[in-house]
Amino acid sequence: MMNTPLLHLDSVSKLYKRGGLLGREEFRAVDNVSFHLDDKEPQVFTIIGESGSGKTTLARMILNMVRPTAGTIFFKGQDLASIHGGGARRRFMKEVQPIFQNPFEAFNPLKRVDRYLFMTAKNFTGASSSAQHEAAADAALNKVGLSLGEVRGRFPHELSGGQLQRVAIARALIPGPSMIVADEPVSMVDASLRMSIVNLFRTLRDDLKVSIIYITHDLATAYYVSDRIIIMRKGEVVESGPARTVLENPQHSYSQLLKSAVLSPDPHGHGVLIGDSAASQQARASPHPHVSSSEPQVR
Repeated sequence: MMNTPLLHLDSVSKLYKRGGLLGREEFRAVDNVSFHLDDKEPQVFTIIGESGSGKTTLARMILNMVRPTAGTIFFKGQDLASIHGGGARRRFMKEVQPIFQNPFEAFNPLKRVDRYLFMTAKNFTGASSSAQHEAAADAALNKVGLSLGEVRGRFPHELSGGQLQRVAIARALIPGPSMIVADEPVSMVDASLRMSIVNLFRTLRDDLKVSIIYITHDLATAYYVSDRIIIMRKGEVVESGPARTVLENPQHSYSQLLKSAVLSPDPHGHGVLIGDSAASQQARASPHPHVSSSEPQVR
C-alpha cells in the first residue's frame, strides 16, 4: 500500500488583488507550488527565498491560516479545506504547530511567559491539574535547554531573544506535534546565538521525530540544517532537491546568484561552506554543536 505523505501540496497558488480607485490588478503571491514530505522519515524541509518570494504566504497556507486560491494542501491525507469547527481545528493544531519570526511579538508583553505554556498544556494535552500543567511545561523547556525555574514568573522583556525563542519552541512542543512550521525563526536572534536555535531543529528531528518546515532567507543555516530545500522566487519554485546537491551545484540562474553571494570554498576540502557567517564558523568548528543554555539575560 502506498504511504500517505505527512504533507502534500498539489499545484497550490494564492492570488491577491492590489490597487486603488484607478484600478485593481491580481498578483500571484504563490504560483503553482507542489511538494511533499514523506511520513516515514522526519526531516528538515527548508523553503528559501528573499523578501516577496511568497515563502511566508506559503507557510500561512500550510498552517491553514490562509486558504489557497487554487490547488490543494493535504496533511496526513486530509484536505485542509475540509477542516471546519473548533474540534477539527484543535486536532490539526495539535499536529501542526507554528514558530514565528519575532518572539517578542509572539508573546503579550503584559503576560508572563509561563502562562502561555500552562495554557497550551491545558488545551492540548488533557492535563487537568496545575501540577500536570507545570510538569508538561518543564518537560518541554528541558528539551530546548531551559527549565521552568528559569522562566517562571518572567515577562517577555526579562528574557533574551534567544531564550524567548526557545520558550516559543517549547510551547510548540507541548502538544506533541508531527510537524512544526518555523517562519524565519532566527532572523531576530543575535547572530552568535542562531546556531543554538537551528541546532534544536536537528535535535527535534532526530530525537523527537518531528518534521520541521524551516522558512528562511539565510543560506548559511539552511545549508547546515536542511535535508531538502526548495528555492522560491516571485511565488514560484525555481529549484528543489536535496539541500547539499542544490546549494553546492545549483542549476537555476537565480540559485547560482544566491550561491555566488554567500558561498565560499571549504578550506578543509569537504566541498562548499556558507561564507563567513556565525553559523558557518560554528559549523566549521564543530559538526554537531550542542544547544547552549547559557545565553545572557536581559534584566
